[in-house]
Order: sequence, then C-alpha cells, then structure tokens
Amino acid sequence: MIKYQSAKVDGLNIFYREAGDTNRPTMVLLHGFPSSSHMFRDLMPLLSDRFHLLAPDYPGFGQSDAPGRDQFAYTFDHLTEVVTDWLVQLHETKFLMYVFDYGAPIGFRIAMQHPDWIQGIVSQNGNVYQAGLGPKWAARRDFWQHPTASKRAQYRNAFAPATIRGQYLNGAPAMAVGPDGYTLDIAYTRTAGYAERQLDLIYDYQTNVRLYPRFQEYIRQHQPRLLAVWGKNDASFIYPGALAFRRDAPRAKVVLLDTGHFALESHAGTIAQLIKEYFTGEQ
Repeated sequence: MIKYQSAKVDGLNIFYREAGDTNRPTMVLLHGFPSSSHMFRDLMPLLSDRFHLLAPDYPGFGQSDAPGRDQFAYTFDHLTEVVTDWLVQLHETKFLMYVFDYGAPIGFRIAMQHPDWIQGIVSQNGNVYQAGLGPKWAARRDFWQHPTASKRAQYRNAFAPATIRGQYLNGAPAMAVGPDGYTLDIAYTRTAGYAERQLDLIYDYQTNVRLYPRFQEYIRQHQPRLLAVWGKNDASFIYPGALAFRRDAPRAKVVLLDTGHFALESHAGTIAQLIKEYFTGEQ
C-alpha cells in the first residue's frame, strides 16, 4: 500500500508518497522535470517488499506548495535545501537514492554535502557528466551565457503539451507508454505561476553543469554502490552519460534499455528487478 502524506518543511507543505516496511532499507526517489512523485507510481509497489520508499514532490511541483517567485527562489540549491530539511525532519539520514533528470543534481548535492547518508545510488537518466548532454544543450548554454527576455520566452516550449508527450513517447517502444503520466504533467503546467518558476529552474540548470566535476569527485572519493540504468534512446541525457560513471566508479553496473527518457513508463518491472538484484542479491 502506498501512503499519501505531507509534511510542513521550511513553512511549506511538502507532499510525499511512502511505501514499504520502515524496518527495511530506505530508498529516496527523486523525480525529474516536468514530472513529480507520480512518476514512481508503478515502481513503488514492485519494490515495497524489499525497501522502505519515500518519494517527495519538490516545491513548485506536483502536490507540494508552489509559492510565488517573490517568496521562494526557484534554484537547485534551494530545492536541495528543502529536500534535505524534509529528510532530517523524517529522521531519514541513511538511505539509497534513485535519481532521475532534475533529481540527479538534487541528489548528488545531498550526497556531496552528506556522503555518510548515502548507501547506494540508482541513476536512471540522471546525468552528472558532460558526455551525457545531448545536442539541445548547446542552445541552453547560449541562453545561460547571454540571457535575454526573448530567449527565456522560447523555453516555454519545454513544457508545451506536445513537448511533454514527446519526452514520454520519443524513443520508447510503440504502444508501451500510456497517457496517464504525460496527461497529469500537462495538467500541472496549467497551475498558477508554473511557467515562470520552471523558466527560473531552466536558467539555473547551469549551476548543475558547473558542479559536475564536484559530483564526480564525490563518486571517485566515496565509491558508492551505483546502478546506472538508462533509456538509451533519450535525446536529452544521452547514454554516454551512463557509461561515464565507470570512469569514476569502475564497479558501477550500467544497463542500457531500449526506451526513452521516462524509462519507468515502459520498463518499471525490468528496473525493479535490476534494483533488487544489484542491492539485495535477489534473482
């Protein structure tokens, strides 16, 4: 059974999903853009017999509070601060983490700041290497280096309905991805202030790229158990980003799946089994 809960953190209501026995190892599931914890709706039941699972919605995403930009700075440092405070409030400071898309820079910030908290990492299209940045990132670098109002406005296309559907469907097996995930994501884009806070995060993503060398240093120094499972047809975070983990963690396991960015939509069962095999030895 999945429980749907909320906690008051730094003055905000933070929504989260919880499943599994609290006596089992905890796994924190960190979602990406433009999604929320609902992206783990199929995975959590498959892992709840082996793990205690926690999946929050970040501020400005899903069912968590979305304060205005005049009240809350939408940066990755700030999102990390709230997630960290949420974990401390729940007394969860020993866990495995599953990082996807935006969840990777948030999760690796936490790992860098609190390496003793991390007992293992699943990176599913959660990039921390230049090698994993697809061709579209060249235009984003231009935006970061020469920001203008017109360039910022162009990035509204990132959460247009057709773009969101494409993120789910492109590279995935035909007829393998249902409409539930992208339909909900599209609905969230219509909430008040959505566009401006997401544009702030698109601009702030440059801080994540600058931190890549420090994330890699964390991996080299601490050698966490690491499973990189990647939708190899992802055009945003391309699969060389998965292979790059082996440069810093030679014992990392890398698995490339024949699907796209939102690999859980088509391969939740496969990914659950890989996690169980890698972290619990279950065949």
